[in-house]
Amino acid sequence: MSILSRNEFRFMFYAGCIFICYFMYGMLQEKITRGKYDGEKFTCALALVLVQCMVNYLFARVLMFSGNHEVDNTRIMYYFASAFTYLLGMVSSNMALQWVNYPTQVVGKAAKPIPVMVLGVLLGRKSYPLKKYFFILLIVIGVVLFMFKEQAKKGGNPQRFGIGEVLLLLSLTMDGLTGAVQERIKAEYSPSGYSMMLNTNWWSSLILSIGVVLSGELFKFFAFVSQHPEILLYITGLALCGALGQLFIFFMVSKYGPLPCSVVTTTRKFFTVLASVIVFGNVLMMRQWIGAILVFSGLFLDIIYSKGKGQPPKRVAERRQSH
Repeated sequence: MSILSRNEFRFMFYAGCIFICYFMYGMLQEKITRGKYDGEKFTCALALVLVQCMVNYLFARVLMFSGNHEVDNTRIMYYFASAFTYLLGMVSSNMALQWVNYPTQVVGKAAKPIPVMVLGVLLGRKSYPLKKYFFILLIVIGVVLFMFKEQAKKGGNPQRFGIGEVLLLLSLTMDGLTGAVQERIKAEYSPSGYSMMLNTNWWSSLILSIGVVLSGELFKFFAFVSQHPEILLYITGLALCGALGQLFIFFMVSKYGPLPCSVVTTTRKFFTVLASVIVFGNVLMMRQWIGAILVFSGLFLDIIYSKGKGQPPKRVAERRQSH
């Protein structure tokens, strides 16, 4: 007799693929943006996001051939606005890694539900119960407590709010605006997830293509790659991991709904941080254990509260993933 049903096995498979894809994505992202190549650093954030968007678009285009899809009548300006805020969030997040490390970026992005909720209410006409805010706040506080643990002990200088933190704040704001625009799109036009992924990445690629040419970064990117061709392997891996991660997130949302998917992606972020601590041999402090308890308390309370309320309408998975 099988220990796991087919449905349970599929869920675990999707969750495992999301974990692996975005764990590798995070490692490669830090390698690309914080690594040194003969003393030089890769600073072409626009070109890096452009490659990711183009690969995501190609994945979505292939997926559109997998079945019949309704005509998408969404206004172009909605997709343009969604793409513009989406890519600003990604570019800001990638640029922040030039000043902060990857775990700090994860902590900053863990606060994403707050601007998404606030701007969803203001611009996307969404409403959330008070308990939902409380559960999300528990998760955010827990991750923050887990990460901000030894900053004060490593040398006596207090941590300053610098360029990296400003970029993370900008990224969070853009994530919130993207979520609000996407909620409005779903409410007014209800396009398929494939179509939203396709159009968002198409407009993002178009905007970034103009941006890299006008800024001169395109030539800078090719010059850097020609001098350090090994970085192409990392960039290719990053783009493929990001696209595959999006694909499995979409499968998860389509089959099990957005709630289990959000639980998996949030838990993935936490364990990515935990793995980072273990790999570098850091000892867990009491504050970190409290943070871990708060994270899982928020997750499980959210699951229990949402159980039995019925599945909300399917929507495109939150892609920023992860990042």
